[in-house]
Amino acid sequence: MASFINAADAIAAAVEIERRGHAFYTSVRDKAEKPKDKEFFAFMAEEEKRHEAIFLDMFKRTGGLRVPEGSSQQEYLDYLTVLLTHHSLFVPGLESRILETPLHAAMQFEKDTLLFFIELEEMVPAAEKNVVRACADEERRHLRMLGTIRHLK
Repeated sequence: MASFINAADAIAAAVEIERRGHAFYTSVRDKAEKPKDKEFFAFMAEEEKRHEAIFLDMFKRTGGLRVPEGSSQQEYLDYLTVLLTHHSLFVPGLESRILETPLHAAMQFEKDTLLFFIELEEMVPAAEKNVVRACADEERRHLRMLGTIRHLK
């Protein structure tokens, strides 16, 4: 099997994480009963959209995905699927728990995404580390922003 990890992979995964995050936060917003929770989840959904735009711009600068030499399209798609399905944001049955502790859950999601990028940075070639680091920096900024929110604690 060919080596798969490169900056474009990391950014493609980031785009998908943000897309799924937007859908998740929108779904939870629609199920929330408290107005302040609805407002919070709407904000988080928009943040995910904003992050997606940042990562899409990065993705364009990398030249996009290329199936690595020596691997099939299916093998490559399977690999990307594994990267995405093990993020805590996509654990089945999580919606009821996030409604109980919305700020804590949002911070956990951001930490998981940050860890995802920190780990990927160790795996990419030296010339691509700065791109993956930029993804991690955006998640750090988001986590710091969440740390300033008091009304959901």
